[in-house]
Amino acid sequence: MSRPYVLLSAAVSLDGYLDTRPGESRLLLSNPQDFDRVDSVRASVDAILVGAGTLRADNPRLLVNSETRRAARVAAGLPEYPLKITITGSGDLDPDWKFWHHGGEKLVLAVGSKAAEKAGKALAGLATIQGVPQDATWAVALDVLADVYGVRRLMVEGGGTIHTQLLEQHLADELHLVIAPLLVGQSDAVRMLGPAHYMGGPSARLRLLETRQIGDVVLLRYAPKDISTEPR
Repeated sequence: MSRPYVLLSAAVSLDGYLDTRPGESRLLLSNPQDFDRVDSVRASVDAILVGAGTLRADNPRLLVNSETRRAARVAAGLPEYPLKITITGSGDLDPDWKFWHHGGEKLVLAVGSKAAEKAGKALAGLATIQGVPQDATWAVALDVLADVYGVRRLMVEGGGTIHTQLLEQHLADELHLVIAPLLVGQSDAVRMLGPAHYMGGPSARLRLLETRQIGDVVLLRYAPKDISTEPR
């Protein structure tokens, strides 16, 4: 089976931040209309992935909230909720996080044998533990998600390190970037993307698929694998 179609999803401030500095109250970048859009995208995929750091910082449930959308999934022969996935390099996972106790099957991608062993002991049956190697982690993880778990469409909701890695390794097929009318202005706040050797270098231009105003935010959809050095 071919690798999943990888869709990155994030909301950022005008100055490119996912959140304020660590330890402060979580910044709500989106609005109710866009939260509903995200819910519809979640309902359309086979799996949703979020990093263990995001679980630690935000303690999300990561659900499809609409009963109508969940019912449509079931009517189509799909599980009520997409498979919920996290990835960890340490295995340091709290069994009390909401992620494990709400909605659907859970999968941990544990990078290396030590992380897999620690995660298995910590979760005690709350999730399936799937080991992945430290070398070529994302390429192997995507192969495993397709071949073992039947994932065809994967939604990645962060955090920034994961988005950076997938874009740098040219593994993301689509980027949904919501721009919020906020200015964070903190040098130590959480950025969307970090330094990396992105495909094509600084002059590469991604193909724009869509722009859409949603209340006071704007959705930009890009195709990261389709790059050019000339304006389109």
